[in-house]
Amino acid sequence: MTNPAQGSAPSDEAVSAWPAILTWQAHNAPRMESVRVQVSGNRIKASGRIIGGKCSDHPAFSASYDLVTDENGVTRRLSMRTSIASGERQTSISRDEEGYWMIESGSTHLRSTFGGALDVDVVLSPFFNTLPIRRYGLQTATEDRQVPVVYVNLPDLGVQEASLTYSSGSDGIHVLSPVSSSSVTVDAEGFVIDYPGLAVRI
Repeated sequence: MTNPAQGSAPSDEAVSAWPAILTWQAHNAPRMESVRVQVSGNRIKASGRIIGGKCSDHPAFSASYDLVTDENGVTRRLSMRTSIASGERQTSISRDEEGYWMIESGSTHLRSTFGGALDVDVVLSPFFNTLPIRRYGLQTATEDRQVPVVYVNLPDLGVQEASLTYSSGSDGIHVLSPVSSSSVTVDAEGFVIDYPGLAVRI
């Protein structure tokens, strides 16, 4: 019997060799995310885009991002750009060797440890949940992890300190975030297959 935490999907073959393109479709909103992912050990390099139509959750928008982690899977830098009808925004987020994050967005410059965060989490994106899942090996382990993150809102690119809880077990990985509580299924590599209430990989 297949372990639901490791899951299976038609697109599993797409992640058996790198680089790969992973795509998710939102369950209950006109929104999609597609990302090109390169993996080398625990290091991840990703370039993705989220496109959303106008709905009760958000205005029509598009967002693009570029992410690079270090060899331990810890985020080194993330650049994001969003567009809505009234204009564009962009932000640059990076982490130095002392554990301080630098947030640069237009005239805003912020330096903080963000509670010891090693990851960035972007609202509406199932991709970014993969970062702590892979680093802690939650796709194969059974444990609870409190994960501080630099939390990025869309489409305004507002940044705040937040904490997520990941609890892995035989029935999947439960994720408690600032905006939702759900049990996700992932593939053997730790990439999200289905995040109920958010999106499913297609």
